[in-house]
Amino acid sequence: MNTTAYKKIESYMLACMKDGAHDSEHIYRVLNYSLAIAEQYTVNADVLTASALLHDIGRGAQFKNPALDHAAVGSEMAYDFLTASGWSVDKAEHVRKCISTHRYRKNNEPESIEAKILFDADKLDVTGAVGIARTLAYIGIVGEPLYSLDIRGQILDGTKDTEPSFFREYNFKLKNIYDGFYTERAKTIASERKESARMFYEEMLKEVEEPYKNGRRLLNTLLKVQE
Repeated sequence: MNTTAYKKIESYMLACMKDGAHDSEHIYRVLNYSLAIAEQYTVNADVLTASALLHDIGRGAQFKNPALDHAAVGSEMAYDFLTASGWSVDKAEHVRKCISTHRYRKNNEPESIEAKILFDADKLDVTGAVGIARTLAYIGIVGEPLYSLDIRGQILDGTKDTEPSFFREYNFKLKNIYDGFYTERAKTIASERKESARMFYEEMLKEVEEPYKNGRRLLNTLLKVQE
């Protein structure tokens, strides 16, 4: 892929990316991860680069209509854009398949090495400190809380929550993502980041639990004195 072709794809991506948690910098990180992982494999560099750049262009449509799958929408958008830009049907179809399978779904797993690398690169951006930061950014965008309370007013740690929160997202997704990679390079990078994510969650849980419990005790004492 020459510079002109790259810039054309990049410009289309930039015009599509508006989500604060899935912004252009997320795209560039995924591209960087993809290229680093690909050093250990024989890949179609054009397909991999285009797939990384365009993998989230369907996010806008999903944000407007949550019933849509951004991977499915984005794969069709990418195919149409690439074929209109002069790409062969075969190469554009390869990109379409990579994008359509980059989102975690057991019944729609990536098949080609380019698709597996894209999947891994995208998931790496949900690991470690960056993954925590992106998750916090996203729950801020959609208006979800850091944690939930049970019927007794106690903070829930996210392991049994039914309502969306950062603690629930960590326990149901973030801490479980480390075993789902296809390539050895991605597995290594992810394992190096796992501990920082765990420590952040546990420290945040501690920081909100301790003053909350003490504050409830002090408030109850104060209210009893005023009765």
